[in-house]
Amino acid sequence: MPSRIARAYENRLKQGLLTRDPAQGAAVAALSRLEVDLGRRRLFGGVPEVQGVYLWGPPGRGKSILMDLFFACAPEQRKRRVHFHAFMARVHDLIRQWREGDRQTRQRVFGAHRGDDPIDPVAALIASEARLLCFDELQVTDIADAMILGRLFDALFERKVVICVTSNRAPDQLYKDGINRPLFTPFIDRIVERCAVVALSGARDWRLDRMKASRVWFNGEGEARRTGFEQLWDDLRGGMPECPATLKVLGREVVIQRTAGGLARATFDALCEVPLGPQDYLAIAERFHTLFLEDVPLLTPDRRQAARRFVTLIDALYEARTRLVAIAAGSPEQLYPSGDGAFEFERTVSRLNEMSSQSWLDQAAHSDPD
Repeated sequence: MPSRIARAYENRLKQGLLTRDPAQGAAVAALSRLEVDLGRRRLFGGVPEVQGVYLWGPPGRGKSILMDLFFACAPEQRKRRVHFHAFMARVHDLIRQWREGDRQTRQRVFGAHRGDDPIDPVAALIASEARLLCFDELQVTDIADAMILGRLFDALFERKVVICVTSNRAPDQLYKDGINRPLFTPFIDRIVERCAVVALSGARDWRLDRMKASRVWFNGEGEARRTGFEQLWDDLRGGMPECPATLKVLGREVVIQRTAGGLARATFDALCEVPLGPQDYLAIAERFHTLFLEDVPLLTPDRRQAARRFVTLIDALYEARTRLVAIAAGSPEQLYPSGDGAFEFERTVSRLNEMSSQSWLDQAAHSDPD
């Protein structure tokens, strides 16, 4: 009898919500096996160690969609799906709370208070919340994360926590060329040992197909533009949960309130009416493959500072080949026709039109971070 995820996948194919891709077959099979094993553990408790799944491949191959289906179908009641960056941000915060907390605070948060090492109580707290952890877009670029992960996941695995992971990188490519990488490689070995590693590397980029079939610059009258913008956001997000992302730039923190994996969403005011500069926009462009920018206004001469920041933002996105989806009050040509810097703004108009073309989207796809 087919698993629930296999049936859900077939139903989406029949409804036309997905198009059959042979490259996804092995992934569906691995997730089906995990679903069955989790069900057996829940019913019989006789499966002491359930092997997780590590699903990796280039962007746009449907990893998040399959994770969404699996999470909905997984029989484990204590389960949690989270973007890996958000998970590690919480881990660092819990470590801080353990180190800074007095006995009473530790007992209240962790249910324990003894010891100097925060890893075990942090792992115990996480394991008490979820026996199945589903991570979207696991990547490791920070040495602080790299040094924590091995010991943290050892402690989680000892508590029978099962993980299901999506990533753009194969396990042996994680934290590639990172500082003190030999200290990180035991984590890679443990992931390979505790997860079935499945490559999802079909030639077709479903996310790019969806963007090319849609508009990416939404303007005009009525609610149709908002509807199209929201639909494209939902389609590309594929059920991935939203969470804030904090970028560290020159000792400061830039917070993007709405992100989902490599997707970011912000208003024009949040990015261009505040004192952000080139380094901030470069950090955003390097972290995300697509920016959804809401409520781009028609700019008047008295808003020349916002216009300048917008120029700088578009330059950063353009150079990094980060895709832009925008909802605006007018066409690019209408945004800033007069005022200080209007002549220079014409280059931005040209870039915005180029970034809306299918040829540019194709070029941007080839530069997706892996």
